[in-house]
Amino acid sequence: AITTTQIAGLTSTQVSGLTTTQVAALTTTQVEGLTSTQLRGLTTNQMASLTTTQIGALNTTQIGGLGTTQIRGMETTDLAALTTTQVGALTTTQLGALTSAQVTGLTTTSLGALATTQVVGFGTSQIRGLTTTQVTALTSTSITALTTTQMLGFTTTQLAALTTTQIAGLETTDIAALTNAQVSGFTTTQIGAMTTGQYNALFM
Repeated sequence: AITTTQIAGLTSTQVSGLTTTQVAALTTTQVEGLTSTQLRGLTTNQMASLTTTQIGALNTTQIGGLGTTQIRGMETTDLAALTTTQVGALTTTQLGALTSAQVTGLTTTSLGALATTQVVGFGTSQIRGLTTTQVTALTSTSITALTTTQMLGFTTTQLAALTTTQIAGLETTDIAALTNAQVSGFTTTQIGAMTTGQYNALFM
């Protein structure tokens, strides 16, 4: 087995040469000792081989230092195991690199804890990948932070799932930009919860 001392001395190139079996065998102490440079040497397959326990051992600096290659290698179970502190360390670039399938791994707690600066990192593909349960976990502040482009990524089913509290967070410019198909997704309860400004933007 590779010792902790040997792990610490590996270059990013050497790290990428480790087998998935070797990577999966790393102790949490060894994982905690990996530098951001070493972690960025991991391939998508190597990242996928990490257990949820190993992923849980990564600190915020390590999480924030992961490249898009490593992010794409994370499995939905890994993303689901992230703590809110770890999720808080993810950058907009990292969040934007997630596939629509990976996004389903984010827990409602994690989504609810996202900062507005993080939410804007989601692309339309990530938005569409969210389940209705995940959508309802977004705070009204996060809803307000979404761009018009992001709002256009919502499906009618997702829009119909928005709570009245979330509806209050919709900006009039975003509402006005919605397509007729999207507008048809709003329920009478949601429309009834809209302010005069929002209502006018919806039917302008």
